[in-house]
Amino acid sequence: MPPAPCIRETAISNRYPRLNFTRTRLKHVITTLDAHADEFLGGVPSGELSIVFLDDNALAQLHADFLADPSTTDVITFEGDPTHGVAGEICVSVDTAQAYAKQNGHDFATELLLYVVHGWLHLAGYDDLQPAKKRIMRRAEARALKILMQHKVTPGFALRR
Repeated sequence: MPPAPCIRETAISNRYPRLNFTRTRLKHVITTLDAHADEFLGGVPSGELSIVFLDDNALAQLHADFLADPSTTDVITFEGDPTHGVAGEICVSVDTAQAYAKQNGHDFATELLLYVVHGWLHLAGYDDLQPAKKRIMRRAEARALKILMQHKVTPGFALRR
């Protein structure tokens, strides 16, 4: 039985026409992670969390506009302002998840879920810019995915043809 859920507004925007998933199940992913916040540096600050699914071009544009790097990436997070009820935003590249999964023989749905988890962990305070911190984040990702799998909480990500 999963832990008691924390209440959080989660706004989801799917700007990737071929991506299919169940929004309530994705919200349950966030609720489950929030319920285990004490295992992840206290979790994401309170407030609304936004999750946006984009293609590589759109995410690369955000990367260029806000981080002065026009390259593609897997996830970009924007910290919010909890004093104004905003926890932050997680922007995820579906193209990158699809390409990486195919290239490395991984399951697409799990890869995309990992990107959501990765963004949530960034908002919780994890960093992956230095090797030692990256190792800590990778362990946290593995723990988070294990928790989600133990509770059978997945959004059912799939791509339509």
